[in-house]
Amino acid sequence: MSSLSLRLVLLLLGSLISLSPAQARLLVDQVGRQVEIPSRPQRIVALMPSITEVVFALGADSRLVGVTQYATTPPAAARIAKVGSYVHLDVERIIRLNPDLCLAVRDGNPKHVVDRLAGFGIPVFVIDPRTLEEVVESIRLLGEALHCQPEAARIMTEMNHILREVEASVAPLKTRPRVFFQIDASPIISAGHNTFIDQLIVKAGGVNLAAGPTPYPRYSWEDVLRLNPEVVIITSMAGGYSSEQLKAGWRKWPQIPAVAANRVHVVDADYFDRPSLRLFEGLRQLLEIIHPAPRNLGTNHSR
Repeated sequence: MSSLSLRLVLLLLGSLISLSPAQARLLVDQVGRQVEIPSRPQRIVALMPSITEVVFALGADSRLVGVTQYATTPPAAARIAKVGSYVHLDVERIIRLNPDLCLAVRDGNPKHVVDRLAGFGIPVFVIDPRTLEEVVESIRLLGEALHCQPEAARIMTEMNHILREVEASVAPLKTRPRVFFQIDASPIISAGHNTFIDQLIVKAGGVNLAAGPTPYPRYSWEDVLRLNPEVVIITSMAGGYSSEQLKAGWRKWPQIPAVAANRVHVVDADYFDRPSLRLFEGLRQLLEIIHPAPRNLGTNHSR
């Protein structure tokens, strides 16, 4: 064993000895694992940018000692020690931070890294939100893990309010515009089933033209022309282009109904791919884009 590895193991053993059973709780995370964690964790490492956002929203940011690259929301997160990207985590750096809890996401953080951290005796609490309803549940679980139940309840109430508000607005509508959501520009990539974007489009009263078994299908312009979208939504991160450049790419095709009607919109990507409160704010944005007020109660145009 290298001297560095030995020091890390000794440091970890010292932190484990200081945690008595009376100070620990046994919780079940969102993937069904039993995790023994401190009653009130004091040194938290968030292994995904979305989790960092949630920890701040729960008011537990003063206990964050490590976050991942691109965890820049809110801005204060940028000043916290980085532990690599959520895919390429630096395990030794995490251990050096002496965390008493790591927070991970199943669909993002490599399982072998989670297993390795757990093998060192570091509690790793994993969430696995696949639907908007499961995002709400993940907030409850994180609130319980961080001993921030009142704050979690407040966030959950706001999320559920937005869901009910959007559902009530969409329920009487007879139109379901055909929507193409572009998440990359070169090549053109959209979002199919089993993605938050697909759920958001459907809940906001649209028809997702990329719906299908492939989560992130690729398209040529010929494919897009055949789809004939009535609304086009492009994320601001699509290919690193500016908003004007992204829109200009579509203006070359005036025969597309969305282009002809000036219904090509650029949105902030962070509101549509991170399972946090902002995902629900993104749902509100989609409702206004797909069904701008006053709501159109005309003929159904869905395919």
